[in-house]
Amino acid sequence: MATRVEVKPELLRWAAERTRLGEAALTRRVPQFPAWESRQSAPTLKQLEHFAAVTHTPIGYLFLTDPPVEQVPIPDFRTISVGQPSRPSPDLLDTLYLCQQRQDWYRDFALSAGERRLSFVGSARTADDVSATAERLRDALGFDLDARRQMPTWTEALRQFIAQADALGVLVMVSGVVGSNNHRKLDPEEFRGLALVDPIAPLVFVNGADTKAAQMFTLAHELAHVWLGESAVSDAGADQPPTHHVERWCNEVAAELLVPLASVRDAYQADSDLPDEMRRLAARFKVSTLVILRRLRDAELLTKADYWRAYQEEVEHLRGMRKSAGGDFYLTLAARVSKRFARAVVVSTLEGRSSFTEAFRLLGFRKMATFRDLAHSLGA
Repeated sequence: MATRVEVKPELLRWAAERTRLGEAALTRRVPQFPAWESRQSAPTLKQLEHFAAVTHTPIGYLFLTDPPVEQVPIPDFRTISVGQPSRPSPDLLDTLYLCQQRQDWYRDFALSAGERRLSFVGSARTADDVSATAERLRDALGFDLDARRQMPTWTEALRQFIAQADALGVLVMVSGVVGSNNHRKLDPEEFRGLALVDPIAPLVFVNGADTKAAQMFTLAHELAHVWLGESAVSDAGADQPPTHHVERWCNEVAAELLVPLASVRDAYQADSDLPDEMRRLAARFKVSTLVILRRLRDAELLTKADYWRAYQEEVEHLRGMRKSAGGDFYLTLAARVSKRFARAVVVSTLEGRSSFTEAFRLLGFRKMATFRDLAHSLGA
């Protein structure tokens, strides 16, 4: 007979709540949970391991005296909506820890290769002029508005934007799942992106479960954090000004980088129907319609009342589109871990400095054939 393990009900409830599955969904996967919680029975070690896996909880946490208080280990500038859990989900935490591990590895690799500090990291201040700062980012990235306008899709524009940041030395990771686990989808409502600032290995993560147009703004926002020299996890969009002054400044820089006020004033056709016009401008600048609405308001081309009415209508429209979008956000392996990072791991492994076991762990797969294909696609 299997030995039973004593676990406090409050620790089981804590693990259940942190996973955000909901009681019904959790009970379907762990039918014994209600009996354990009410102390009618106790789990075996194997059952407890299964429960820990389902709730993405380190099993050692379940033997603590009291539930731990988990916090995001970098500044958390997310705006928590009423009714939303205030604690970070396991998906957010595991994504952040994975980004930190990859950044640590790449920093060591870059230092061993003799790479120097990146001068743009931490070169800005929130007191700096927003337009001038956005212009500095645009020059450093080689961000050409006319070239972007010629791109046929948001996907191509985003790919080019990522490549520009990568070429500058920023690790840009875009994924809609935790690591390579397609069963653990990230929630854009919880966070849209994060920045881990480092003078050698600055890293930006963009939630790939969001729309391509929204990812464009998130990348610009997180790059502003890199220029500012402040790490953070964010959920900021361009539709409403954030309450925190750092987030507000990063939003303003991102908006000016993507949609300069002077350009939107020149391009705006006041005699056109507003929904048609904002979609035309969104396609021109390769940003979301909500960003365009905000910029039209910033440029004083819309009254406050017109802005809020159009904003509410567009939110409803986008919600309907997202429900039918399905799996449009599939991302390749190189995009998930950043091409710069993937190339470094492949080179380090082929040169014998890193083991294949370490490479598979860092890149999130287990097959040698996948490694060979990745190396070939990267030209390594």
